[in-house]
Amino acid sequence: MRAVWLREFGGPEVLVAGEAPDPVPGPGQVLVEVAFVNVTFVETQFRASGFGPVNAELPMIPGNGVGGVISKVGDGVDLALVGRRVVTSTGGSGGYAQRAVVDAALVFPVPDALSLDAAVALLADGRTATGLVHTAAVAPGDRVLVEAAAGGVGSLLVQIAKAAGAEVVAAAGSAEKLARARELGADVAVDYTAADWASVVGPLDVVFDGVGGAIGTTAFSLLRPGGRMAVYGLASGAWAEVSEEDARARGVTVIRSIGDAAALRAFTVSALDAASAGHLTPVIGQRFPLAAAADAHAAMEARGTFGKTLLVA
Repeated sequence: MRAVWLREFGGPEVLVAGEAPDPVPGPGQVLVEVAFVNVTFVETQFRASGFGPVNAELPMIPGNGVGGVISKVGDGVDLALVGRRVVTSTGGSGGYAQRAVVDAALVFPVPDALSLDAAVALLADGRTATGLVHTAAVAPGDRVLVEAAAGGVGSLLVQIAKAAGAEVVAAAGSAEKLARARELGADVAVDYTAADWASVVGPLDVVFDGVGGAIGTTAFSLLRPGGRMAVYGLASGAWAEVSEEDARARGVTVIRSIGDAAALRAFTVSALDAASAGHLTPVIGQRFPLAAAADAHAAMEARGTFGKTLLVA
């Protein structure tokens, strides 16, 4: 099968297309014929330095989220799953490939009304955005800042927070991205590369911090007493400098987790159902052929992407 290999850490060019043995489902597993692959910013960081939640030995096939059709099942798995459209996580490796083997318990059936590419776009980002809004208890009238509002998670956060009745302030790094955030429902759009961006934003009740670094630290300073800061990413390369002591002194709750495995599964199902019903729209900004995974990573690192980036297998 076709696959993309990571044999050394480094720039996007270390992702090299090649061949790999076809995986075979073992007991309790299914084989997925992959149609679309989810690409996340965390994967670019892992590729560059080995940083991230995956403990894998090189060489490896990276990738953690795929969608496709189940073609085979292992012992102990219901044969009725064959032919079913599903999305699933791979555990952190094996996703950038034509075929992937996963535990049958990890797959999510794709609702009939939802396209497979939209479901893949929601697999990680929809779960995250849904869980963040739920855990931060966004309520009508809250003033909410969404950092990186044009990204995969950010574009969904704008929609979900707005639907919850919040006033949404979208922050991004270009006029084009800010315009798109407004199209998604943002009430205010701010360029956080401008020196005075914090004064334009003003007081906040909730911050969704996917950037970290100086931007996340500044956003924390804008929270009112009783505010909530959900920290979920470090696109800047560093976490926001927010200590638990500072948060307690200011009466701010810092959220660093959205729940256990059962909660994450429930948030994923909720996102898929919301999109199927037309209440949530994943934004797929760009698609690359599987063999061009290096180009996808380069585009993401150059901040030249909008919404979700997918590989087409």
